[in-house]
Formats: sequence, structure tokens, C-alpha cells
Amino acid sequence: MAEGAPLPGDDHDTLKYHLLGPSLTKAGQDTVDQQKVSEIIYNASKGSKFFNNEELKDRNLTQKISRILERKRDLERSDLGHDLRRADDIISGLELSRDLSQIVIHIDCDAFYAAVEELDRPELKDVPMAVGKGVLTTCNYHARRFGCRSGMAGFVAMKLCPELICLPLNFDKYVAKAQEVRAILADYDARFESASIDEAYLNITKYCEERQIEPDAAVEQLRGEIAEKTKITISAGIAPNAKLAKIASNRNKPNGQFRVANDRNTVMAFMRDLPVRKVNGVGRVFERELDAIGIRTCGDIFEHRALLAKLFGDKAFHFLINCYLGLGRTDIQPAEEYTRKSVGTERTFREMATRSELHNQLRSTAEELERDLARTHFKGRTLVLKIKLHTYEVLTRQVMAPKALARADDIYDHALPMLNKLEKEIPDMKLRLMGLRMTHLVSSKRDDGLTKFFRVATRVSNNSGDFQENRSRPKTSVTEDDGSVWEAWPEEEFEEAERQENETERELMESLSQEHASLDEHAHDQEEKEEGGSHLHGRLILPNPTPSEATTTKTITWDCPICSRPQPTDERDFNAHIDYCLSRSTIKEAIKETSSTPSLRTSSVNEPGTQLSETANGDKRSASADTESGAAKRQRLFFISSTG
Repeated sequence: MAEGAPLPGDDHDTLKYHLLGPSLTKAGQDTVDQQKVSEIIYNASKGSKFFNNEELKDRNLTQKISRILERKRDLERSDLGHDLRRADDIISGLELSRDLSQIVIHIDCDAFYAAVEELDRPELKDVPMAVGKGVLTTCNYHARRFGCRSGMAGFVAMKLCPELICLPLNFDKYVAKAQEVRAILADYDARFESASIDEAYLNITKYCEERQIEPDAAVEQLRGEIAEKTKITISAGIAPNAKLAKIASNRNKPNGQFRVANDRNTVMAFMRDLPVRKVNGVGRVFERELDAIGIRTCGDIFEHRALLAKLFGDKAFHFLINCYLGLGRTDIQPAEEYTRKSVGTERTFREMATRSELHNQLRSTAEELERDLARTHFKGRTLVLKIKLHTYEVLTRQVMAPKALARADDIYDHALPMLNKLEKEIPDMKLRLMGLRMTHLVSSKRDDGLTKFFRVATRVSNNSGDFQENRSRPKTSVTEDDGSVWEAWPEEEFEEAERQENETERELMESLSQEHASLDEHAHDQEEKEEGGSHLHGRLILPNPTPSEATTTKTITWDCPICSRPQPTDERDFNAHIDYCLSRSTIKEAIKETSSTPSLRTSSVNEPGTQLSETANGDKRSASADTESGAAKRQRLFFISSTG
């Protein structure tokens, strides 16, 4: 049975697999009898509102998959020649853009919350222990051997491991420890990118070059330094790009590291047998859809390439093809420099029905949103209200404000009419969750007038030797033959969708815990105390430690109009770079024309392990030949006019 496939059994096979939760791929689960775990979760939740809601969602997904399979059968009876040629043309172009010059690492603190608690209580290191009461946020590796995992309802975890010790959240303690780790990361890459409170990406290319040290040795040194100074361990993945590094960091957990070498054959072999569920951005729903058409590993994607766009859309097609090829972004920059699309906050609570309770909760949520907007330096024009009914149905309403909002009073005044209208539409409305989110953001920081007028980008040299903008780089797009437009790195949307899926699962687990037993007053107080920080779990992005002037120098640069990359402000060098980019565009067009001729069959796209690639002249050469010169080594995916 392929990893990720639903467990065999009765008519509720898929539902039982779904109930295993989003953390099934977490390290420490390899020896667990997942069928036994699924039966315990199934029986513990059966008959609850949570169970009924999950059953309905599973039924709807099953119907959707039936429609996908019907569509697949229709497509297989048609002529897919054009789709196959288009897929192969895109794969050829992506191969040309492969960048194997960078060393990207992903670090992940091992069972972070639990590890921090064990520092204060060393006796917990050798017993099953978890952090979180209603819902577990982290389990140590002793608890994981019983099937306990993050995102699991606490009472279910106790059925799996009756001796499990559960501690309440202490978020301030975790933030303080995270800052200790981050201070060390800044020595290796001052512009590292936080993915959450306990994980980050670094580009250590320049660090290794300057110190004449191998990547494996540099990462081992980093891990040793963190263990010595902070007393917690981390695991790391080393790879040519962020996507591969993220996957690799889970290979030798806990307290280990794994490297995917900067070699095409190694990358292709690594991805070939990798279950698609291991890729960041493939959640349980997408996994089931892919499994239904025969895609269980990344290597299976190639065989189905002609069908993917028509079954799942262009964005999913490009996301999956990048997975098959093992391509990903190499640009690493502080998370706060990415363009935010929204700022929001939400809370789960026990059933709430009275008008005064709902209005007080709305006021509290508005005040929290005000603090988040102040912290991130944004105001917003569109306010979104999100509620979850006691039946688990989620509803949203939104309003466009005449001016950008940031103050709690203004947010409350605009949100209250939406809530009042919902109360009129839904008799006896009872809520389990309330949230507010601001979109169409504008910065509340003051802009320098001259900089804003001339649009001169100030960039900072990072540890990889590249230049990064202090503002987010504009997204690059590719327009296909059918007029559709997709972004150069489509995984962003899929990763966000998986995060939302996991967050929704966590909210449902909190509700199931509340539903499971009537809690005494002390338990309610503890639960509400934990919820004050639980909504931040895994999502808090702390600003990078301020680097010293010795590690950061500001340099004015010019953007290349062809590839959008920053260039030194020397007119001769700038023109030479433009000539180079134009020549690359010419090469790309030549390849496109060649690949569209009848003589170029689909076999020209190399299977995994093949060492030859085809140039514009039709000559065969080593796929690593592009790394011979410094210019080609630095080539990125966005050079094809099109950053995990």
C-alpha cells in the first residue's frame, strides 16, 4: 500500500484516514499502527457534531473525485497530443532554468514547545509529554510513538497514551527561546527567512564560500552552536532550493541533517519516489484527488502530465511539474519583506449566544486586530468578518470602508452592522469562532517623497551574494497560449491553502474537545487562557535580529527591464547585462520553435536519471554544463520570463 493511501476497511475508509489529521507526515510516526489510531479517533468522535461535519465533507470530496475520474476518462478518449507537447515544452523550458548554484537550508527545531518545557522540567524528557490541553500543539518523541501528534484533540491523545502528561502553553517562554535561536541564525545569514516561530530558511552560499567550508560542515557547526547555546536541538535540510531543503529537513529528525546534492540526477532521484504528501503545499484533500488518478509519488506526475492542466487547472499543473523536477525558489529574504495581502485574527471559544457576549467578543477581536495592524504597520480598506456556527458552518461577510481603517473603534463600528445582520438572518445564532481580517492593505509607514516619486529601489546585499529588495519583488508572470497567466512560483498559493487546511483542522479539534465533555470552571479558564496564544501557534513571524553594519551595506541598484534583477549602477555593465538577457530570450524562442516542430517528439524530455539535455542547436550535452560559467550558474527560474 502506497504511503498516503487510505487505510483498508469498511465504507468509512477515507473518513478514517482524514481523521488522522494533517500531522500524519510528522517525524516520529514511522512505527505507529495508523489503522489502530484511526479506529480510536473514529470511535472517540463518532456521533459528535464534529464527526457529522467531517462525514459530510468526506462525502462531498468523494463526489468531487468521481467527477474528476469521469473527466479523466473523457480526456483519455480524446486526442491529447497538443497537451502533451505543451507540457513537454514547459518542462524543457524549466529544465533550462534549473539553478544548482545555491546552498539553501531549512532548519526546524525538534518538538520545539516540548523541548523548551523540558529545559525547566528535565524529568519529562524520558516520558510521553505534550504541550496543549484541549488540542495538542507539540508532542515529544516518546508521545509520538503512541500515535500522539500536534493538532490532535487532547482527550483522543489520552486514549492513545493514558500516561501522557499535558502541559499548558507558555507562549512568552517559547518566543524568548526562539529569539536565542534566531540570533545564531543571523550569523550565518543575516537575511534568513522565518517560516514560523520554530523554523527558518537560510541561504549559506556566501557563508560557505567566504570561509571555505563545505555545506554539510557548516550546517553541523550551526546545529552544534544552537545546541550548546540554547540547549535545544534542530534538524536541517540542505539543498539547491527551499522546496527540497524543507523536505530534506524531515529526513533525519530529531537532531539530524540531510543533504540533497546540487546535482540534477540526485535531485530527480530524490523526488522520483517521494510521496506527494511529503511536499509542502499538498494537503489531504489534494492528496486524495491525486491518488485517485494514480499519482502517489512525484515520479508519477510525468506520466500524467498531459491531463493535469485540464483536471486541476494551470496553476496546479505548474506546481506539480515543479515538484516532479525538484525545482524551487532560491531567493531567501526576511519574511517581513514579503508583500502581505491581509492582517487578521480569530478566536475559538465555547458556544456563545447572547448579544452582549457576541458584542464583547467583537470588541475584543477588533482591539486585537488593531494591535496586529500596528505591529505590521498596515491599514486596510476591506474588513472581513468570519464566524463559525455551533454546527461548524463557516460564514464570512465583508464591507469596503470609505477610508483605510486601523483603529479598534473604527473596525468595531464597521463590523457591528455585519454581525447584527447575521443575527437577524440566523435565529438563535450560536457561535464557536469569531474573526476579523483586513485586506486591501496600505502601509501606515511614512514614505520618502523622492524615493516614492522616482521609484528607486534600495537593496541590501545578502549572504548569498545576491541583492534583495527591502520591498517585495514584483511577481513575474507567464502568459500561456490560451491567455491564462500564472506566477513564476505557483507553490505559494498551494502552501497557503495547506496552512489554511491545517488551521481549520485545529479549530475543529478545539471544538471537538469542548464538545467532548462539560468542563468545570477551572478547565474553562485554562482553555480560554490557552486560546489567547493558540491562534498564534506556528504562524507568528518575528522580525529578524538587526544585523550589524558590518554585515549589511545599502547599495542603490538599477532593475534590468528583461529579468527584473538588480544590477550595479554602471551604465556600460548595465547595457552589457541587458544584451545578455536579450540573448537568453532569443535562445528560449529558438528552443520553443524547435520543440514545436514535428521532428521533436516527447522523448526529448529526459526521464529521471538521464544526464543529457538538449540545447537550442539540438546538440546533446551534460545537464550540468550550464553551471560551467558564473553567469549561467546564477540563472534563476524567472529568467524564462516567467521563489519553498
